[in-house]
Amino acid sequence: MKKGKRFIALALMVLLVGISITGCGGGSTSTGSPDSGEKVDKAKETLIYAQGAEPRGLDPALVDDGESAKVMINIYEGLLQYNKDSTKVEPSLAKKWDVSEDGLTYTFYLQEGVKFHDGTDFNAEAVKFNIDRQIPPQATPDMAYGSFVYGSVKSVEVVDNYTVKINLTDPSTPFLNNLAMVMSAPMVSPKALQDNNNNVNQTPVGTGPYKFVSWAKDENIVLVRNDEYWGEKALTKNVIFKFIKDNSARVVALNNGEADMIDGIDATVVDQITGAGNKVFQAPGMNINYMAYNTSKAPFNDAKARKAVSQAINVPELVDSLYQGYSETATSILPTFMEGYDKSITQAAYDPAASAEALKAAGITNVHIITYTNPRPYNAATGQALAEAIQGYLSKVGVTATIDSFDWTTYKEKIKAGDYDICFYGWIGDNGDPDNFMYLLAHEDPTMNVARYANPEFNNLIKEGIKAPAGPERNKIYTELEKIAAADAAWLPISHAQTLAAYRPNVQNFLYHVTGVTPFAGVSKQ
Repeated sequence: MKKGKRFIALALMVLLVGISITGCGGGSTSTGSPDSGEKVDKAKETLIYAQGAEPRGLDPALVDDGESAKVMINIYEGLLQYNKDSTKVEPSLAKKWDVSEDGLTYTFYLQEGVKFHDGTDFNAEAVKFNIDRQIPPQATPDMAYGSFVYGSVKSVEVVDNYTVKINLTDPSTPFLNNLAMVMSAPMVSPKALQDNNNNVNQTPVGTGPYKFVSWAKDENIVLVRNDEYWGEKALTKNVIFKFIKDNSARVVALNNGEADMIDGIDATVVDQITGAGNKVFQAPGMNINYMAYNTSKAPFNDAKARKAVSQAINVPELVDSLYQGYSETATSILPTFMEGYDKSITQAAYDPAASAEALKAAGITNVHIITYTNPRPYNAATGQALAEAIQGYLSKVGVTATIDSFDWTTYKEKIKAGDYDICFYGWIGDNGDPDNFMYLLAHEDPTMNVARYANPEFNNLIKEGIKAPAGPERNKIYTELEKIAAADAAWLPISHAQTLAAYRPNVQNFLYHVTGVTPFAGVSKQ
């Protein structure tokens, strides 16, 4: 209750007091009455979005989580962007581009007259600065997505103030799609990075439709409209991202009018939401929810042990029970509509008798599970509920599972430390390409490759997939990767969740993009 009162106080201050709030952009933005003196309903000037976990940070080069992405999409822009209804690539800070015949040189022609929120110019030098920051020798280990987006970049050349060339070492089929992602690809003010020791997690400065104002830890992040925005300006003046970890508490906030939009809802609250007159946003999800074994140490450095545990789990039954029709059982890591998916691929089949026998023979009687307490877009039931369901299945085959649960930020640190036998993870696809799913499974960063999976054959095939031209032959590579993954059983795919969010009926044009971000420039309240 204390947090709620503090939030309301902040919201009232933002909405009702005619003071100037200074954001990180260096300018002041009035949140008082319009210059015209018209009477305006102040509530219409602010969108309040309640999400289930706090962002890890707001520097696109240094974070890799969806909670951060939802905020960053409103602050930053990249050279390219996705269509609002798909992952089709469209112009953004680059108005057009050329690709050389050999696929090794990309020339981008930039929008002119664009300013970062701190008043500095966006230009070719800024593009070079942002990319050079994330490739050797400047790249640092905490830039989780840098190698994914820019791993094939050899050099960046400034042709003139508004033309930049990016030279690759090898052809990269997903490169353009990668440049539209909200991780690593967005452009950050070079001045802000220089002024903040190359880290703007707490002081983000982009070119987007909203500017950063403040971050009250454990409570909210406040953004204000960028009235000097180079494109079409946002419809609503203020956006507040409010952090409410508990699912039911977010529903109450929506139904009481304390939030305009919420995420992380599950089947158990849909009737409660619609019964109060609110609306549910529902769409097929481009995501995966899975269980991972720590393959770097015993007992799960042995594929037979991993398979034995997987056989103990009735995945279809678990999915029906936890998600009640709002997720489909996953038969592979890839979503069913993605290139390379093959319905003939199967995981270790449910066979508790065989599981119990194999586990007894291997001497496995205890496992250490870690999980997260909050809902995730791919797992609205929370990691805690998922871990407890797995614990129940394991108890039936003679294995005692100890569960340690953490908030999302702490969980990421525990994943990095590696003190677990089993953990739970997942993600929403960033770019619509199968490489985005398979590459992350074998990434050198243990906060992405949570199974710590290392298979040279798998890694070499990933490299082939990146270079291969789009088409049937490339799709076969990703099908083969799925077969290897199923045989090695480093992961147990669980489900593909539908995208679910909710909003009040007076909210217009709410969009939860297929990549899991929430752009608010076109959203308004009536």
